[in-house]
Amino acid sequence: MPKFDPVTYAIPLFVALVLAEMIWAWRRRPEAYEPRDTLTSLAFGLGSTVAGVLFGGFVLAVFLWTWQFRVFDFGPTWWAVWWAWPLCFVLDDLAYYWIHRFGHRVRWFWASHVNHHSSQHYNLSTALRQTWTGVFTLGFAFKVPLVLLGFHPVMIAICGGFNLIYQFWIHTEAIGKMPRWFEAVMNTPSHHRVHHATNPRYLDRNYAGVFIVWDRMFGSFEQERPEEERIRYGIVKQLGTFNLVWAVFHEWVGIAQDMWRAPWCHKLSYLLREPGWSHDGSRETSGTIRARWAARQMVSAIPVSSDNAIADPREAA
Repeated sequence: MPKFDPVTYAIPLFVALVLAEMIWAWRRRPEAYEPRDTLTSLAFGLGSTVAGVLFGGFVLAVFLWTWQFRVFDFGPTWWAVWWAWPLCFVLDDLAYYWIHRFGHRVRWFWASHVNHHSSQHYNLSTALRQTWTGVFTLGFAFKVPLVLLGFHPVMIAICGGFNLIYQFWIHTEAIGKMPRWFEAVMNTPSHHRVHHATNPRYLDRNYAGVFIVWDRMFGSFEQERPEEERIRYGIVKQLGTFNLVWAVFHEWVGIAQDMWRAPWCHKLSYLLREPGWSHDGSRETSGTIRARWAARQMVSAIPVSSDNAIADPREAA
């Protein structure tokens, strides 16, 4: 099987779409782009490409070694098992869903994935904010079952590349809602705007790569409701800087500081528990933020009846 990286061939398309969106933003939504933020996103993309070149071989070597223990054999000749390609694509996207979900629910993985959420703007350049340190989290292990099942590592790499290409176009505010049937099955700009939001109702929702059905199946789906509140992008504790090095490594630094200061019995928890967890309860996780928001919504939804109201404050004593 020839080596083929679809993402490399898609780069001219990425550039053309970013330029087209910039023209749209200049006319319709000037605040969508901020020059320093866009430059940081471009630098992220360049750095992640370099990281891929440096460490991609290691991941491929691990997969090739694992492939010798495969149960079936679906590769590497595409003409022999053509139907394995769509199957590999779907299963690879399912693996991506769980990689992505763990990337939000376990701080060790979040330290790498937070790079992608660090911008307070949502545009096509934001899609370029890919991790530099992903290989160190060993998240690629989620795809080992595909190798053991019999999908050749190069097949998985190609399917992963097309998955990444698909996700590029959903990082935009220029597209509203897609047709209902499409929104029901596929990940869309509307669904992914929810994923990048910091609004309590949207936190840690819509992990899908290509198929939003995974979120619907596993209870992590949330519908965009622009008529109720405007989306705020970024992370719960915003970076407040365009410093590239800090943007890349700030969460790793935070983990090291927390583990150093924490009692011995809690050190690993700062690595393996959800982002925002603290042993003394001084911080909030996305779960506690969502729960507090939901409680407020319930209270505000309770109708105030004149029969239940206390007319005289002394009656409350």
